[in-house]
Amino acid sequence: MGGVSTSADRDRVPKQDRSRATRQRLLQAAVACLAEHGWAGSTVSVVAERAGVSRGAAQHHFPTREDLFTAAVEYVAEERSTALRALFPEGAAGDRRAVAAALVDLFTGPLFRAALHLWVAASDEDQLRARVTELEARVGRETHRIAVELLCADESRPGVRESVQGLLDMARGLGLANLLTDDTARRERVVAQWAALLDDALG
Repeated sequence: MGGVSTSADRDRVPKQDRSRATRQRLLQAAVACLAEHGWAGSTVSVVAERAGVSRGAAQHHFPTREDLFTAAVEYVAEERSTALRALFPEGAAGDRRAVAAALVDLFTGPLFRAALHLWVAASDEDQLRARVTELEARVGRETHRIAVELLCADESRPGVRESVQGLLDMARGLGLANLLTDDTARRERVVAQWAALLDDALG
């Protein structure tokens, strides 16, 4: 009772840490594979190789491909929420152009690219569709809430909610366009114009 630790006791925590680290690597690899290869090219074997683990180890954590990518959906949603919350940890100080640019950057980055591939996969995979739909709704609500806070928007005023949602819809559209070409120069002009529109709309 009082005190001799066994080798199993000593090994348990490091083993749990290794297990968590392996799971994290697999999820990161799954997201990266989706962003680079899409759904069709993202098999468990491809993900395991990218993560530097055996297929058997991958299947220990995620017995099926659907298990792996359902977990990847949750991981992407949480990472996107974390990235949102980290945009302006000290507050945006009312700089609407900076806020608009930061939101657009999120929608044109690798996490959104991976999310897009998940959307496409979910359109054909019943097991993924419900989870993707649920988590996207949650991320969408959080994105809107954080955008309202960062923009110092008063949604009790007519048209303000729609203006904020329009910014997010525009950012999503720029993210889609960015899949095919690097549209940085045009994107910067669009962001500047949207910031000016927001200043007028939000007061």
